[in-house]
Amino acid sequence: MSDCIFCRIATGEIPATTLYDDGEILAFRDINPEAPVHVLLIPRRHIATLNDLAAADATLIGRLYLAGKQVAAELGVAESGYRTVINCNRDAGQIVFHIHMHLLAGRELGWPPG
Repeated sequence: MSDCIFCRIATGEIPATTLYDDGEILAFRDINPEAPVHVLLIPRRHIATLNDLAAADATLIGRLYLAGKQVAAELGVAESGYRTVINCNRDAGQIVFHIHMHLLAGRELGWPPG
């Protein structure tokens, strides 16, 4: 998926501020942050949406959340609180069609989101 911006970040073709990389999951700072801490976590393997996941991807998604937990701790926001969000398809706000988890923190996050 050479036209996918997240695939291009995962291969190093596009630079990003990497915060975590275990070879399968990559975390980097969002270039248009919606909170003081806004990190994107992606699987290196291209999967367009949550709807495209298979049962065999359960471990991958678990690793995505565990990576988020680690990044939150390393950034010092685990105790104060953080939000993780995965949007699926256009009506939910998915803009890049490569699954990715937003990790947001650094301020009080209201509910429901605005």
